[in-house]
Amino acid sequence: MTTSQAPAVAPLAGFRSDRTADRYMRRLLGVTGVDRKSGTGAHRAFRVSVVVSAVRCLITYLAVPLAVPALSLAGRVAAPVGLLLCVLAVVNGVVAVRRFWLADHRSRWMYTAFMGVVFTILTIAMYTEIQRWVVNT
Repeated sequence: MTTSQAPAVAPLAGFRSDRTADRYMRRLLGVTGVDRKSGTGAHRAFRVSVVVSAVRCLITYLAVPLAVPALSLAGRVAAPVGLLLCVLAVVNGVVAVRRFWLADHRSRWMYTAFMGVVFTILTIAMYTEIQRWVVNT
């Protein structure tokens, strides 16, 4: 071996990679070992997360604007329902991200980035819902 070649470092505990960013994400998510069986659960959690986000959007942007004014409850019902659905979507998203990392899924970074965008949108939606709630109470 020459001085320009560094010895290859094997990933810890059977992980695909031991880069600093990978170690940081595993520590952040509390992932200590690989569970290859959780890959199926990761995909299921992803689907649930997307469905919850879709239901939240349908309720927030379709059902609430159409049904709630007819019931004269717009300010008192719309914001709490929207907040609850946002929180549920975030929890499902975190569970899905954690399962992708537990499974050491090859697309874990792509999914983590995608969920980062979703979390940003949900944060904006939660801020909007809180503002609407404060104004209407």
